[in-house]
Amino acid sequence: MNERNRITGTTRRQFLAAGVGVASILAVRPASATPEAMAAAIRQIVGGATVRPGKVKLDIPPLVENGNTVSLTVSVASPMTPDNHVTSIHVFNEKNPQPNVASFHLGPRAGRASVSTRIRLADSQTVIAIARMNDGSLWSDKIDVIVTLAACVEELI
Repeated sequence: MNERNRITGTTRRQFLAAGVGVASILAVRPASATPEAMAAAIRQIVGGATVRPGKVKLDIPPLVENGNTVSLTVSVASPMTPDNHVTSIHVFNEKNPQPNVASFHLGPRAGRASVSTRIRLADSQTVIAIARMNDGSLWSDKIDVIVTLAACVEELI
């Protein structure tokens, strides 16, 4: 059965062969974010508002042996009262496949403005944490992390 597609004039075999070629080309090239992609992701969260350094403490080791599991804690100096509290904390990086690592939403009943998690780091890079306060102000901290064994990298065999 060598029936051609009436619209494109290609056979099913030609179509599948073209699709496999495209898929193998795409699979070879690993996805990674860039500093520009991280800046765009930050702009998407903060809009045109000014982000000031301070109030936020990003606790992540500056040198990690293995990027597959890196502990991260973000704490914000806030009394967490109804009049003065953190509404969200966002974590960004510049070289992972996606620049927006995590977003946490808090309220005054959270008790304290602190979140902890583990992340993967694809390579040595800058990690940024931004906190939004209930008054709309934005505060940040950043750390350059050196990774000796990268994560987020998959090899084709």
